Amino acid sequence: MIIKKYAAIDIGSNAVRLLITNVIEEVGKEPKFKKSSLVRVPIRLGQDSFTTGIISEDNITKMKDTMNAFRLLMKSNDVVNYMACATSALREATNGQELVEAIKEASDIEIEIIDGKKEAAIIASTDLKTFIDQNSNYLYVDVGGGSTELTIFSNGRIINSKSFKVGTVRLINKSVDELINWDDIKEWIKRNTKDLDKVIMIGSGGNINKIHRLSGKTVDKPLSYIYLNSQYHFFNAMSYADRVTEIGLNPDRADVIIPALKIYLNAMKWAGAKKIYVPKIGLSDGMVKTLYYSDN
Repeated sequence: MIIKKYAAIDIGSNAVRLLITNVIEEVGKEPKFKKSSLVRVPIRLGQDSFTTGIISEDNITKMKDTMNAFRLLMKSNDVVNYMACATSALREATNGQELVEAIKEASDIEIEIIDGKKEAAIIASTDLKTFIDQNSNYLYVDVGGGSTELTIFSNGRIINSKSFKVGTVRLINKSVDELINWDDIKEWIKRNTKDLDKVIMIGSGGNINKIHRLSGKTVDKPLSYIYLNSQYHFFNAMSYADRVTEIGLNPDRADVIIPALKIYLNAMKWAGAKKIYVPKIGLSDGMVKTLYYSDN
């Protein structure tokens, strides 16, 4: 048995994450991927990118410090290789590429700014297929701070996928034309699911993971539309302060969880889905698998 450690750095619109994964190799068996540790730093790059169009000096400093910390963590964990990807916040910031170059100089970490299509493709390379019944139809919804990735699965294969510029940080900053973008998402979901029977939804992202944890259900048990809707109204009726103090949400989660729930609920409604599974896999998991198989 051989154990190798791989890392993924996910630079999102609401936070930056370092995932370290153990890849267990045994002769004659498929490699096993086991999460070793996850570090999440709440740097809201989307707050800058979607309002002023430029990453602030304060967040540039935080990013440099965080990447230096991540480099040391990878070194102390004997990580053999890593992949670092940035999504919509850096993609749309006028100084996004400058920040990538500054981080490379400060920490020697190389970051790739990826588009929505590549983001959806990396997510699709996760263990998602292990949750999919070959005879069922699914709508996979990954909600981030800057964008939402949608993928349709039918008969065990991808039928269509698309990235939309609707995300939680955009919505709380009102930096998106909600009417136009909601109509676009609605039309896409309805058009791609109209011939599919009994669509089941799969949700990905920190907010739906948190809702699932609060429900107390195991990963193989889905949440119903009714439950999700009740949680939306429950959180929406509370003040931001109460969501932090009474529910125990992180300050950077307490505001974005409401628009996130709105995205999931709308997607379920438009697809006619009555339940949503939350396998707790996403971009970071896909990055590790992509990296491992490219190395081997």
